Amino acid sequence: MTPAAAFPLEPTPIRVPDQVLEDLRARLALTRPPLDEGNEDWSYGVPAGYLRELVAHWRDGYDWRAAEAAINAYEHYTVPVDGVPVHFLRKPGTGPAPVPLILTHGWPWTFWHWSKVIDRLADPAATGGDPADAFEVIVPSLPGFGFPGPLTGFPDINFWKVSDLWHTLMTQTLGYEKYAAGGCDIGGLVSSQLGHKYPDELYGIHIGSGLPLSFFNGPRAWDFARNSPLTDDQPADVRARVAELDRRWAPHLAVHMLDGATLAHGLSDSPAGLLAWLLERWNAWSDNGGDLASVFTPDELLTHATIYWVNNSIATSMRYYANANRYPWTPVHDRTPVVEAPVGVTLVGYENPPGIHSAEERVRAFVTGPQSRWFHHVNVTAHDRGGHFIPWENPDAWVADLRRTFRGRRP
Repeated sequence: MTPAAAFPLEPTPIRVPDQVLEDLRARLALTRPPLDEGNEDWSYGVPAGYLRELVAHWRDGYDWRAAEAAINAYEHYTVPVDGVPVHFLRKPGTGPAPVPLILTHGWPWTFWHWSKVIDRLADPAATGGDPADAFEVIVPSLPGFGFPGPLTGFPDINFWKVSDLWHTLMTQTLGYEKYAAGGCDIGGLVSSQLGHKYPDELYGIHIGSGLPLSFFNGPRAWDFARNSPLTDDQPADVRARVAELDRRWAPHLAVHMLDGATLAHGLSDSPAGLLAWLLERWNAWSDNGGDLASVFTPDELLTHATIYWVNNSIATSMRYYANANRYPWTPVHDRTPVVEAPVGVTLVGYENPPGIHSAEERVRAFVTGPQSRWFHHVNVTAHDRGGHFIPWENPDAWVADLRRTFRGRRP
């Protein structure tokens, strides 16, 4: 692997131009809220009163330069990979033999959603861990998400095409002979595709949720329930859970896959509108017990939202959903399991499927169910706490699970 002292690139720190931030504040000052009576409980979506307070803070209190300084405490690079401009953060590993590890985010994530686990993975000894577990951490932005800006010239980008870019980045641009990968949401699919197509060049992968690579295939992929009806003979708790999960995911998948470009006209023009669309997902998908501030502080929410806004990247970020269906995943081999690289999986209670009520049940359901056959799984763990943003919401669990996946699989 490439030693830290010989890293082949010159850093390119993040710096948002002053005029972009001034334009943001001006637009926030002109926000026109909708009429939103009877929505204090979020039952119709993001309440106008909640959003009004956050927009005011974004305009007058939030300090992007402070967030930018924290982000720039790490090395940042922007490189062309097969013609695609790729931004990534790097944290050198501290240990006897750090393994290169590429971490891929999802939507509505940014690369900064990994910020709670980067240092722990790179320098385990600093928090009482074993230096032998160290990784050299590479955290890219999905092309078209945040930095370096909206993706042009590649309107067909999707998760399995990104996996080819990542493999080129790691093996050719950065010169690693073998590496590890981790991810959640879209990033979990990217990592699974790496483990499917390039198993001999990976130490393994660690993912959240364990979605099959064919998740977006088919004529009704936007239907989260896959057209499965609710029936009268289902237990009441199962029916309630099906309806709850459908409400959580169906509007997101349907709009992004079927009408993302139309929505993007509004979100690219209105920072308040963009914030509302992101907020609904951060609220509905996180295990916050009805208090979003227990997972994201206002400044943390605004840092992620600002990354989307200043790069005008919302349209190209949403395009991944339609393109995963329009250019569907196809296998490169017919062997079983589909993902041949060693796979670790972290599961969380907030995303338990209907009828599953404990961590033990979730693990049992995974390893004995149809998802299991997709993966050469070596480490499946479930946790009662945590939602969709696992490394942000439960970083201790993510770090411990990932380390366990790769023990005994290092050089």
